[in-house]
Formats: sequence, structure tokens, C-alpha cells
Amino acid sequence: MASVSHQPWWKEAVVYQVYPASFKDSKGDGIGDIQGLVSKLDYIKDLGVDVVWLSPMFKSPQVDMGYDISDYEDVHEPFGNLADMDELIDALHQRGMKLILDLVINHCSDQHAWFQESRSSRDNPKRDWYIWRPPTYDSKGNRQPPNNWRASFGGSVWEWDQRTEEYYLHYFAKEQPDFNWDNAETRKAIYNSAIRFWLDKGVDGFRVDTVNKYSKPAEFPDAPITDPSSPWQFAYPLFCNGPRIHEYLKEMVREAMDPYGDVMTVGELPCTPDAKEILRYVSAREHELNMVFHFDMVYTGMGTIRKYIPEPFDLRDVKTALAKWQCFIQDTDMWTTSFAENHDSARSISRFASDAPEYRAQSSKMLALMLTTLTGTLFIYQGQEIGMVNIPRDWPLEEYKDLETRNFFALMKEKTKNDPKEMSAAMDGIAYLARDHARTPMQWNDSLNAGFSVGNPWMRVHDNYREINVEKQINDDTSPLQFWKRLLRFRKTHKNLFIYGRFTEYDHENTALFTYTKSLDDNANPSLGETKEVKKALVCLNFSGVRQKIFLPEDCQSHTLELAISTNIGRVDGDNLEPYEGRVYWTQ
Repeated sequence: MASVSHQPWWKEAVVYQVYPASFKDSKGDGIGDIQGLVSKLDYIKDLGVDVVWLSPMFKSPQVDMGYDISDYEDVHEPFGNLADMDELIDALHQRGMKLILDLVINHCSDQHAWFQESRSSRDNPKRDWYIWRPPTYDSKGNRQPPNNWRASFGGSVWEWDQRTEEYYLHYFAKEQPDFNWDNAETRKAIYNSAIRFWLDKGVDGFRVDTVNKYSKPAEFPDAPITDPSSPWQFAYPLFCNGPRIHEYLKEMVREAMDPYGDVMTVGELPCTPDAKEILRYVSAREHELNMVFHFDMVYTGMGTIRKYIPEPFDLRDVKTALAKWQCFIQDTDMWTTSFAENHDSARSISRFASDAPEYRAQSSKMLALMLTTLTGTLFIYQGQEIGMVNIPRDWPLEEYKDLETRNFFALMKEKTKNDPKEMSAAMDGIAYLARDHARTPMQWNDSLNAGFSVGNPWMRVHDNYREINVEKQINDDTSPLQFWKRLLRFRKTHKNLFIYGRFTEYDHENTALFTYTKSLDDNANPSLGETKEVKKALVCLNFSGVRQKIFLPEDCQSHTLELAISTNIGRVDGDNLEPYEGRVYWTQ
């Protein structure tokens, strides 16, 4: 890896994702808002965060929690208004922090004025801003969609429009029609409304939603039949990474972002397992995206055909997922990300460690130690820093709000004829994997509604808020919150090693321990922020509920090991790791 001197600001940034509806309500209506976020900026700053990523706060009917945007230049009224956004941007900049927004431009809401025009008639000037196709007909003369692709939330990707008697394409909900990026006029309008408008206000970058879906195939061939029980088939390999996607991204960055300086971009890039394809998106020479989220770890254990039907996995799968992208960027001009949670995933403690009361704090700290010692820009999701966990299994479906969750349940109910055993298994999957787990209100204290709101929250507060909350942890040196603060200082102090260092994994077949080293290349500059010249660190993580003997790699055995940090404050037991304990050693 090249010298770490003179690196872009976003490489060393710690990013904190805020889901606005669930973070902090300032008005008492049960819905989080921008002023609530402003009131907690000092808390976020004190954590050690450099950048806030604010999930969609744009005007929206909220069919898909704001990812159905009806006006890119306005704010969803319960969240606030444009003046509130101006105040947020100024307040962050005054604290030396930055703001990135979600850039949702593969699709918009069917209530957007552009789509309303497009669907008004076949000869409307904006008709071609979206993807319209005539029906096909089966052997019996019945009208059918243009192909058999399944939408992300279930059903066909095509929705029949009775007024103009054509289908429009939507990869997500039917209320989220896809833009036609082949139309240059459409692209120009998107750049002006969704990008330049916010950069002019002082926003510092974007998390780019579903970035590999803009370019559609010239034809729309049927997908292979992988689910014979359904007319709609898994088609992601056909509609991701289309023929003109890199042309469009280069144009977008060149025309809409470059004039504003070093705009941060991190792409959501699902269903792109080919490392060579990733290179085309994030190589600095390509000048498209700064980095992307690699979902290999987050997707571990999710069903291939239906994501909420879990598949078995063990720690080796997690290690493979992380090592793939840690190693791939080495000796390249690419960059990567370190994360384990976001608004679309279940809580990492419940997924990869243990959310049992006796282990959840340790699990939280162990996962934090892993994330902060991996190469790449670090992303933290709200509540992760206090160890929030999944919704309890006994919550009924009525407590789940997400469209994807409800559609999955309805589909399984139909397919199994509401068989009690099958539906119980479906709820097991939801309780393990649903996106709702990340969306319960932030747990600030043990007062009414966890201090999130004095009103009735839009989504039920987790039952454990009296045990897990910010106020309880903020002065407890052994808490996950305080450990996160300590880790973020530790990571920045030794940034050359942990943010930029070379990753080497050991003992891969071990299903309890994750062991790796981070080391400096000979040409790295150890003077940048280092308090001592540390060339190599050994990271030892116990992912089990049983004490484990540390695995010592052969190339570390001849060195003196010095304990740098541990999840067990003041009670480190020699060569043995306690359940869900993690340690970092300097090895000289």
C-alpha cells in the first residue's frame, strides 16, 4: 500500500448514520426530526465522529421509509423544513464535522411531479423519463408483464398502468418507478435537483443508493427459473451493473460533483461479487466512487432466494467475507469501508455474536474492536455504540413496520396456506434478519419511551431500554459506549496501522477465534499521528461463549507482545480469551 501521507479527508473519517424517524423527536409527535438531531450533535461529536450520514429526510409519501422521494428539493414535513437543514449543516460545520445525504436516484416516488407527467399520456414530454413497455400475451391471450423478474419487495418488477395501457418498471415497490437513465434530459434534471441543490447548501457528500442499477439492459430477458413455485424470478444478475453504468457514473461525478471539490461518495453496491467489477467502481483512476459498501458479511446467513429464510453459517464465512475486501484493496488505488450495521440490516450483536444479557455488552465491545482495527472508512449506525440488539422474538408482526417484512410474511402465508409451523419459522426469520431491527427508536435513557419522544413513538421502543441506554453508559468506563469512544481515539492515534495497514488473517478454520495482524508497509509514513512507531499489531477476537486459548501466529512467536487494548478492562487472563473478549497486542 502506498504512503498514507496526503490522503483524502474521507479515508480517515468516522461516519455515524442517523435514521431520522428513530433518532430523536423534538416536537412530541412520536417521529424523530432534524431538530432532534441538532440537539444531539454534541453527543455525536463527543463519541469521536467526523461525519453524519443522514438517511432520507426528503419529501416522501413514506411507502419505503423515505426511499420513495416525491421532491428532492424539500423535506418530509414531520422531519422539519429546509431552514432546519440549513441549521443542521451550519451546526455540523461549526463543530468541524461534515454531512452526507442519501442520494436516491435509481427511482423516485410515483407521487413525484415528473412521474405524474410521465404517466399522464404516452406522448407527454416526460414519458421517456421512466421505463415503459407494452404488455406481452400468453398462449391463452392473457396480458402479461414484459418479463418474469421479481421485485426486491416481492411480485413483478412491472406495474400495469390502466390509463396509458403500458407497464412501468420498478425494481422496488410499485410506488417507486425507475428512472430511464438512457435519457440525457432525465440525467440532467436529476443532477440539478438531487445533487447540485444540496451541494450548493453545503452538504459534503452522498451515500449513493443502489448505485449499480441505473443502467438497464437493452433487452429485458427472462431470468432463469430458480423458484419454480413462483412466476417471478430472482434477477439481480440481470439488472445490476448494466451496460452503460460506468459511463453514467463518470458523467455524474464530472458534471455534478467535481465543481464542488472533494465530494465524498460511498456506493451501495449489492449483488456484485466479482472483484474485477468492483475495481471499475472504486479505482481512483476510474474517478467514479470513493468507496462502496461490501455486503458479504451483512448478507451472511441470509436466504439466497428469500432473504428472510436463514441459511446456516459459521465464523469462517464471516472471516472470508471480511478478508476478501481487506486483502483485495492492498497494493491498489482503491478504498474500502468497515461496517456491520445499517438501516437495512439486523443488529450485528444478534447476528454475529450473542445478545444474551450476560454476553451482549462484551459482544458489542468485541465487534467494535474488530471494526475499528480493519482498514477503510469506518461507519457506525445509531445505537450500535450502546449495543442495541434485535427486536424480541415474541413481538407480533403488527409491531413490524417495514414493507419488505410485511410482504415477506404475506407471501409465506399464501405459499404455506398459513400452516402454523411454517409461519412460525417465517417469524423466526423475521426476528433474526428483518430490517425493522435497526429502526426501533434510539434508547437515550430509562424514562418514558427511552427518552426518544414524549409522544407515542411511530415504532415500538425496544423492551430492554432500561438496561441499554445512553444515560446508563455515558459515565460507566466498562460500557460499550465508553469503549467505542476509547477505540475511536485509539484508531485515530494509530491511524497508519489500523486505517491504512496491511491485513493478514491466520487460523482460518477456527470457528471460535478470529485472528489477524495489521502491519505497516516499509514505505508507509509512521509519523502521521503516531505517538510511537508501531509496525505491527495482533488482533485476537473470541466469537464464542467459551474461554479460548489465544492463537499466536508463527511470525509473532519470536516477538515480545505488549497488550495495547482489551475489551476486558483490568482483568486480562494471560493466554486465554474470555467469552466474546477481544484484544490488540503490539508485536515488535
